[in-house]
Amino acid sequence: MFGKRSAEPPQPRKVDTIIGKETRISGRIEAAGTIRIDGRVDGEIEADGDVVVGEPGRLVASIHARNVTVAGEVQGNIHAEGRLELLPTGKLYGDIKVAVLAIEDGAIFKGACEMITTEPQGRLLPGKVAPPELPEGGPSEDD
Repeated sequence: MFGKRSAEPPQPRKVDTIIGKETRISGRIEAAGTIRIDGRVDGEIEADGDVVVGEPGRLVASIHARNVTVAGEVQGNIHAEGRLELLPTGKLYGDIKVAVLAIEDGAIFKGACEMITTEPQGRLLPGKVAPPELPEGGPSEDD
C-alpha cells in the first residue's frame, strides 16, 4: 500500500509522439497531443497534451503543456497548466508556473516557483471597494 514508487514516469494512456534516446532536435516543437522525450531537445516545446521527459531525456528548452513529468534533466522554464511532477531521477533548473507541484525524494529543483490557479478569481472594478461585512449585533454608528 505504501510501497516505493518506480523511478519510471507514469505512462499516459496514449503517447502521440516519441523522441527516442538517439534523437537530437534543435528548434521549436508543437504537439497537439502527448509527447515523450528520451532524447535531446534544444529549443521550445509547446504541447496541448502532456510532456513526459524520460530518464535518458536531456532538454535545454522551455516547455508549455497541460501536465509535465520529469525523470530526466530539464534546463529551462516550465509552464504546466495542470501538474508538474519531478520523479526521483528528475533534475529541473529553471523557473516554473504550475497549478499542482509534486517533487519526490531525490529530485533536484533549482529555480523560482509560481503557483497558478485554474479557478476564476473575483475582480473589483477600479475605484470600487466593497465595505467589509459586519456580523449581526456588531458595532453601530453610535459606538
